[in-house]
Amino acid sequence: MRTTSIRFSGFGGQGIILSAVVLGDALVIQRGLYAAQTQSYGSEARGGQCQSELMVSDKPILTPIRAFNDILVSMFQTALDSYIGSLRRDGTLFVDSGLVGDLGRVPPETARHEVPATETAIALGNKMVANMVMLGYFAGVTEMLNLEQLDAALAENVRERFLDLNKKAIRAGFDLSRDSETNSRTNAGTNNGANGGRR
Repeated sequence: MRTTSIRFSGFGGQGIILSAVVLGDALVIQRGLYAAQTQSYGSEARGGQCQSELMVSDKPILTPIRAFNDILVSMFQTALDSYIGSLRRDGTLFVDSGLVGDLGRVPPETARHEVPATETAIALGNKMVANMVMLGYFAGVTEMLNLEQLDAALAENVRERFLDLNKKAIRAGFDLSRDSETNSRTNAGTNNGANGGRR
């Protein structure tokens, strides 16, 4: 695959760094790709902004940072506001629809995915797995990897007692992506008839 820059962003306690670590491990160990990850936190242990940038490629990576990201995942409004300027105008954006309400600064050519990640996590019994709902949705849309590859990476990074819940969250997110794709196809068909994506 071509070199792709992915940024996960949100606030401390949302599992932002874990999302990048699980994705990176899956792509490196399960798919044999190259990856480089960086991360930063606010001064607060919880509640402050945090982000993690993941560079992925089928060739060795010479630098872990790019001027612009190809994909931005934002789990909170402040995170989107902070990093939307780093996303390529023709890039892909994933947001938690329950925590990001203002997309006014998102360029019209940017592909948008509004994901009810927190809402789905709460329905599963724990809002803390919203990051895994988003990761499952991300996998379904980008097709970078499958559920089995994510599960394998998850087992290496999540404590055993939390593993089942995190797997359920990933599957729920993946299912949401399939439902979204089906709805998009249904809407397209309707429009055509009317007019002739343990840390």
